[in-house]
Amino acid sequence: MDQISKSTIQVNIENIGGIDEASVTLSGGVSILTGRNATNRTSFLQALMAGLGSRQSSLKGDAEEGAVTLELGDETYTRTLQRRGDSVSFGGDPYLDDPELADLFAFLLEDNEARRAVARGDDLREIIMRPIDTDSIDAEIREYKRERDEMESKIEQLDNLERGLPDLEADRREKATELEETEAELEAVREQLDELDAGIEESQTRKQEMEEAFQRVRGARSELDDLEFDLETERSTLSELNAEREELRETVEGAEEPDENADRLAGRIDELRRRKRSLDDDINELGSVISFNEDMVGDSEIDLDVDEGMDGDDPTAALAAGDRTVCWTCGSKVETDQIEATLGRLRELRADKLNERNELRAEIQELTDRQSSIREAQREIERARERLETVETEIESTESRIVDLEERIALKKTEIEELEAEAESIDVDGYDEALELHREANSIELRIERLEDEIDEIAEEIDDREAAIERREDLKAEREEIAERLTELRTRVDHIEETAVEEFNEHMQSVLDILEYENLDRIWIERRETEVHEGRRKVTRTRFDLHIVRTSSDGTAYEDTVDHLSESEREVTGLMFALAGYLVHDVYERVPFVLLDSLEAIDSERIARVVNYFRTYADYLVAALLPEDATALSDEYDHIEQID
Repeated sequence: MDQISKSTIQVNIENIGGIDEASVTLSGGVSILTGRNATNRTSFLQALMAGLGSRQSSLKGDAEEGAVTLELGDETYTRTLQRRGDSVSFGGDPYLDDPELADLFAFLLEDNEARRAVARGDDLREIIMRPIDTDSIDAEIREYKRERDEMESKIEQLDNLERGLPDLEADRREKATELEETEAELEAVREQLDELDAGIEESQTRKQEMEEAFQRVRGARSELDDLEFDLETERSTLSELNAEREELRETVEGAEEPDENADRLAGRIDELRRRKRSLDDDINELGSVISFNEDMVGDSEIDLDVDEGMDGDDPTAALAAGDRTVCWTCGSKVETDQIEATLGRLRELRADKLNERNELRAEIQELTDRQSSIREAQREIERARERLETVETEIESTESRIVDLEERIALKKTEIEELEAEAESIDVDGYDEALELHREANSIELRIERLEDEIDEIAEEIDDREAAIERREDLKAEREEIAERLTELRTRVDHIEETAVEEFNEHMQSVLDILEYENLDRIWIERRETEVHEGRRKVTRTRFDLHIVRTSSDGTAYEDTVDHLSESEREVTGLMFALAGYLVHDVYERVPFVLLDSLEAIDSERIARVVNYFRTYADYLVAALLPEDATALSDEYDHIEQID
């Protein structure tokens, strides 16, 4: 297979893991770190991880500070490590701002969390879903729900408008009929006035005076009618305001104080977030400690294949030497089994802290939701109080306008009486009858004007409603788009989970076909729902369970568990799971590296196949292998035998 042609990388290391100082050039494509134990292969990979942005690296035991420099093309990336008491601080400008994805799915050393989760038989969902920003998804869902509710309210209003259209049409027809009848009535009165005017033998001046007097009466009556209409409107407004005030008072007075204080919850949330950040630091620190100690244990192992300098008459000397190692912190000799036991406890502690962090995440989300509900309820009460104050002010203003209108109406009625008395003083034959007819005509004209105004208002209302109703379909379309978006958001995680499961299963099957395990037919993840407790709530969550299908000697297929997998099978399974995450989360778009270590449980031919499989997805693949395993890989790959 041809070597992938990529830019070379210069890696400069100082005081990382077991390395004092080293400078290594990596070619693009596949690089094989070949050598026996205690040749700083794992330390080099940890240094490379540090330069890329990981915190899963450690200072050399006797050093106070260290550094890694990556020269990639025209870019240079640096990472510094400095001992601060019992911990190590990281600085510089590494390749990655956030290394979480790479730590999970690209830096596949022995203690890689994804590999170890498979080896332990853990629920794999948390590993796969950890990189997903569910908080932002939840925020989007809340915003779209608000928009949907607002849209549905508008559509319901338009539905109500449409349901009222038949009544408006009927009212318009009724008013039109009444207008026709009133116009006919006015025409009859005007005919009587014309006949009466023809019989009146008075001067033109007297008739003009009478007409002007009647015109002043008509004008005053028209003004009175307008004032009475305004008064009716203000009284109707006052009635509505009084009703609203009562509702608001009931809302405010009946509002119950929440059981919890939002500010107190905020303090609790901040406390939990601080605990989570502290846990994150502890987890990272434990990872560094575990990696460092694993590296030291590995580098301290006795190579039984090299026996120069050993007493040939005492073949057990080498074995005995491997039972104890020198502590790299205090210099005393410690049983290797004791160190391994301590490492086991450290791994268990890190796993416990990971579980605690997940529980904190769930509790933080629960408290955040409760806090939002409390604050929304408080905002509703505050809005009701503010509206109540506004309504109180509007009631006072309306009552004042009503008093003013009542006074003006009284004055206008007095004015009309005076104008009618003035008209009555005009001495014209037939005056009394003419006065009565003019009064009747004036009243009819006012009715006609009012009917015409009412018909125009009804017509305008109908037009406005019809125009608004025409927009309803657009609103419904928008609502459907919002509903689709909500569905998309609510199922996004499901889709990601399903895709992750599907891709993992596909890749695992491909690898199984390549590796040719005789009695291992299938390794696959089942995505299923289960009920769990989060705080005081019982919620439905999904989990990813690993299943193994084997074939017995008689050809019968049966399902097995991770516990029954061989070490080789577990390692391959863990590697394929990590690769699935590398692809599912598009890690290769941000991290063009895959680092492999601790492959000894897999035979050399299968290692070669695994490397060949991985290299198709990464621009740079760096694998640490024993010499006998390295020989199985193509000479086209870059083989690095010494780190210095």
